[in-house]
Amino acid sequence: MTVIPVQGGMFAPYDVVVGRGLLSEAGRRIAPFARHRTAVVTDEIVAGLHGAAVQASLEAAGVRCEIIAVPPGEASKSFAELERLMDRLLALGLDRKDVIVALGGGVVGDLAGLAAALYMRGIDFVQVPTTLLAQVDSSVGGKTAIDTPRGKNLVGAFHQPRLVLADIDVLGTLPERQVKSGWAEVLKHGLICDPAFFDWLAGDGAEGARGDPAALERAVVRSVEIKSAIVGEDEKEAGRRALLNLGHTFGHAIEAELGFEEAALAHGEAVALGCCMAFRYSARQGLCSIQDAERVQTVVAAANLPTRLEQVGSFSAQALLSRMVGDKKAEAGRLTLILARAVGQAFVSRAEAPETVLTFLEAEGAA
Repeated sequence: MTVIPVQGGMFAPYDVVVGRGLLSEAGRRIAPFARHRTAVVTDEIVAGLHGAAVQASLEAAGVRCEIIAVPPGEASKSFAELERLMDRLLALGLDRKDVIVALGGGVVGDLAGLAAALYMRGIDFVQVPTTLLAQVDSSVGGKTAIDTPRGKNLVGAFHQPRLVLADIDVLGTLPERQVKSGWAEVLKHGLICDPAFFDWLAGDGAEGARGDPAALERAVVRSVEIKSAIVGEDEKEAGRRALLNLGHTFGHAIEAELGFEEAALAHGEAVALGCCMAFRYSARQGLCSIQDAERVQTVVAAANLPTRLEQVGSFSAQALLSRMVGDKKAEAGRLTLILARAVGQAFVSRAEAPETVLTFLEAEGAA
């Protein structure tokens, strides 16, 4: 078991606990934050897999628990589902000394976290991520949000959890595609700032993409260490934290054009494709070597993740560009992209010309 502290000047410090068998310890670890009771927000699939175990653990620790299950999938990150969740919380009569537990993947974490940020102007919440993607990315750092028809994560708040419990054992219940989707975010962390970690992921560590528990635990720990260090420096993405968006501006645009349909493209798959595009764009601009861009593509493909637009659909270059211009990171009509000088040397560019990006998208195969 590894405990990774997350601390910064603007928020209360908290721990990310990574290990095996943590669901059975959830009550003992959450009880200090839940003075009276909890509302465990989960989705209908995770509720069937893990809801009873978490509820039993909480109640054994003397914490009353209510399970609230939302429909699975990205569609639950909506105003309509947020309103339904808030109404349930109000009906339960939670007060400011109660706590919300987010038990699930990134969708549940984002939705429950935003509800916690809004309920009575903010109450505590705990993240218990049950997907690889959520364990290495969305559960850490306090970003909460819902989607709108105009784009992903455009309505939200920064609201840090009080605790994160990342149980490696629950990853064994995931479909293979979800493991690979989470692996994209693991690869992203190496690409941002740790070339040695990326080397391991490309070699022996690749077993994690195939579900090996030991490799997964090492990958989760190192990913959380990288993300927690960045979040501690820059909670609200005013500077270095933007590096964590490597692959996301391209990826979010592609997801939006596909209507956020996970059956067509899971979020991690979009990030993997976006990382490959970011490196090819960097190479095209003379920022990194063609060899680095090709290596990234090779490692991503070896994990059975998409590397080219044509693998996921047909797109209009202008439509993708419009999505990117509307991204929350765009400024004064210029695009903010996370680019790279080499593997492990990502940087933020806040002045990419839309016409340059459009030419690139056309070269990538968008019509």
